[in-house]
Amino acid sequence: MKRFASLALPLLMAVPCLAQWQYPPTRTVDAADTYFGKTYKDPYRWLEILKDKDVEAWFKAQAELTDGLIAKIPAADALAKEWMDLDKLNPARFTAISFENGRVFYKKTRGGENVGKLYFRQGWNGVEKLLFDPATYKPGETTTIGSALPSIDGRYVALGLSAKGAEYSEIRILDVDRGTLLPESTYPSYGPYGWSPDSKSLFYDAGKVTDIKSLEIELNRKTKLHKLGTSFDADVDFFSNERDPELGITPKEFPSASIDEKYPDVVLGQVGTVQSEMRIFYAPASALKSPKIPWKVLCKTSDNLVRGMELHKDHVYAVTHTGAPHYKVVRTSVKSPDWAHAETVIPEAKDSIQSMARSRDFLFVVYSDGIRGRLVKYDFATGKASDVKLPASGTVDVTCPGWRTNRCIVYSTTWTSPVTLYDLDGAKGTLAKSIFSSDVTYPGFENLVTEEVEVPGHDGTLIPLSIIYKKGIPLDGTNSCILEGYGAYGISYTPNFSVRHSVALKGVVLAYAHPRGGSEKGEAWYKAGYKTTKPNTWKDFISCAEYLVKKGYTSPEHLAGTGTSAGGILISRAITARPDLFGAAVCNVGCANAMRMEFSPNGPVNTPEFGTVKDPAECEALYEMDGVQHVQPGAKYPAVLCVGGWNDPRVAPWEPGKFAAALQNASTSGKPVLMKVNYDNGHFTEEKIVTFKNFAGQFAFLLWQTGHKEFQPVK
Repeated sequence: MKRFASLALPLLMAVPCLAQWQYPPTRTVDAADTYFGKTYKDPYRWLEILKDKDVEAWFKAQAELTDGLIAKIPAADALAKEWMDLDKLNPARFTAISFENGRVFYKKTRGGENVGKLYFRQGWNGVEKLLFDPATYKPGETTTIGSALPSIDGRYVALGLSAKGAEYSEIRILDVDRGTLLPESTYPSYGPYGWSPDSKSLFYDAGKVTDIKSLEIELNRKTKLHKLGTSFDADVDFFSNERDPELGITPKEFPSASIDEKYPDVVLGQVGTVQSEMRIFYAPASALKSPKIPWKVLCKTSDNLVRGMELHKDHVYAVTHTGAPHYKVVRTSVKSPDWAHAETVIPEAKDSIQSMARSRDFLFVVYSDGIRGRLVKYDFATGKASDVKLPASGTVDVTCPGWRTNRCIVYSTTWTSPVTLYDLDGAKGTLAKSIFSSDVTYPGFENLVTEEVEVPGHDGTLIPLSIIYKKGIPLDGTNSCILEGYGAYGISYTPNFSVRHSVALKGVVLAYAHPRGGSEKGEAWYKAGYKTTKPNTWKDFISCAEYLVKKGYTSPEHLAGTGTSAGGILISRAITARPDLFGAAVCNVGCANAMRMEFSPNGPVNTPEFGTVKDPAECEALYEMDGVQHVQPGAKYPAVLCVGGWNDPRVAPWEPGKFAAALQNASTSGKPVLMKVNYDNGHFTEEKIVTFKNFAGQFAFLLWQTGHKEFQPVK
């Protein structure tokens, strides 16, 4: 295998639409990679060097062009304001709820509030007290609370604080009783992992480099152990490839260690990439301060354990797909784990297991068929499983913050119904509206209807498709339609409420495809859109688009497609395979250059999902996934908006940037190809103001280009 990249003199390619859209000129270079006898040209390789002044200038010029054009659509700002006004109707949203030593901690974000604050109560029904307001942390900079982990004695909270969507956090320790931060801090970190049983030490993520845009930032990471009241600089390496070479931890694997307070006898060390199957070691908690931790294997990736693990008394419980495409719950001995002969405690069902949570006496298992969720309670004492009767149909989740009791919290939502929280009495199996839930009605949403259909795919497989629209709209092909898809990592695109669905009240059809690569239909559905089978993902998306046209929901000139993150593979390949089927598209912080992903900071950890160019079959699969590689000169592509987050630690902004450059220089349709750069954002951000403005701009572009009357620019 040979790889080379030579920088030649700048060349300017013909730009068919330059006069109309005045694209910044984009030079090309003589760069290419040769793998297994085949050469892949890469003329926009130079855009990968984000610190280069010419690259910075190119992205800035692209951003100015895009922002200027979007600014000419008044409805974009109006839409962002509409969403913020709708958000203000919700009194508050509660997340990260935890219960430690009689204290309830939670993050609360009031309606219309830009970011959330940390609160606590003494007891579930105690008086609410503000504990930390991130707005006071660094004046002039918007700080968000990425993580908040209370100590077991409830005296401290480990905070992961970040800004501008970078995700890497500064760790600070908050003294709850004093309401002040301890002096020590460290940066950059992915956050805290857990506390020692005595609440005097903290497990947390750390790296060997501090430049978050370095190609080495995600390699050779460690779990360190910090003792309160000391400098983070003095912390010991607790779990890593450097300290534990005998465990075979590779540079790209993330080692995370902690003690589960529900099972304080052992310390767990998990080694992982994006691969679903878990690899976990364990050791006696008594060895916490030993010079050498005596790690033993709890499970290997070949044991096929996914989606959750809980320890209780003599057993460890886990979800597996071994012999169960829709997953089952099994258990084995903690002292002598033998997963090959594990006992099945909850057999496989027709719908798929999504997650597990444990209270004092019960294990709660969340199921979904991709649209409808259900909750099963397993009694540790009797070994019996039973369904928990839910008050509504839709997406379901559960958490048990006070695990020393059987009090848990159930979340429920649909495409058009806001998230509602219920207090679950585990022993009785009954639910009541939670103290953390409030009723809210969004005007006009009662006029929205949803349809759940299955669409014949290219090979006859039925593809689930969710459709949201306003009652009474004509199905005559004249509606603007926004079709979204993802299809990766086995993540199911389950119904979830968003104020952004208000755009359907303007006569826009919203649709969500559920292509292979997710797990709406179980493990086989996931693996049917994975590595060499990945083409099914965008082909399923295309089938859903064709269905929407055939049934009159829209027509090609009014149809827009969008994909985010790994959904960038889906959308970039859908429009390069079928440019005639879409009027517009958004590649939002999207993986559009699959063959180069593993050479980005977040790339190595993702090779288990998409593949590596070092393997001949996977290299060819990556080529098939690569939108940049499939752009053809002279083709008539739809209008495209590529979006990159300048602080994105997951998808480097040069991926959508290179896709935009290739399309600008290739398309002959006369439709705009734009590159938006969010300098105040990363892969995403909690900031509502930034998020609403970002997506309002994306929607405005799509609706402009699909002919919606309200979203035409001012001349």
